[in-house]
Amino acid sequence: MTDIILLVIAVLFMLIGLLGCVIPMLPGPPLAYAGLFLLHLTDKVHFHISQLLVWLLLVILLQILDFFTPMLGSKYGGGSKWGSWGCLIGTIVGLFFLPLGILVGPFLGAVIGELLGRRELDQALKSGVGSLLGFLIGTGLKLLLCGYFCYEFIAALV
Repeated sequence: MTDIILLVIAVLFMLIGLLGCVIPMLPGPPLAYAGLFLLHLTDKVHFHISQLLVWLLLVILLQILDFFTPMLGSKYGGGSKWGSWGCLIGTIVGLFFLPLGILVGPFLGAVIGELLGRRELDQALKSGVGSLLGFLIGTGLKLLLCGYFCYEFIAALV
């Protein structure tokens, strides 16, 4: 009975983890990792401790990287602090306008932030494109890791 409860919770964590890859307020990879760890706690599947530690390290590194990728993208595009803050605010506001807001929010936020910081429109647009690319790269990396976790989850059960 305990295994069934753990398995159901683990599946929920995996699904919410996948969803968290595209919704910034949900920590996708940590939730998916928690699903794998719960699966490990059942009597049916046991991963090697080294696997669990490497996966945990990947989750930690990706969470740190994901926090900085939109801002790094904005900086790479020539943005300033104004653009970075605008990107962050735009990402949060974009959550209220899903699904398109999740893509447009960081871009518009960075552009508006740069314009408020007295940048020219072409510089603001470069910053906006950079923040969008950074966001997309971070999202892609999260999807890749969570997809791998889902593969490991299913492979362990089959």
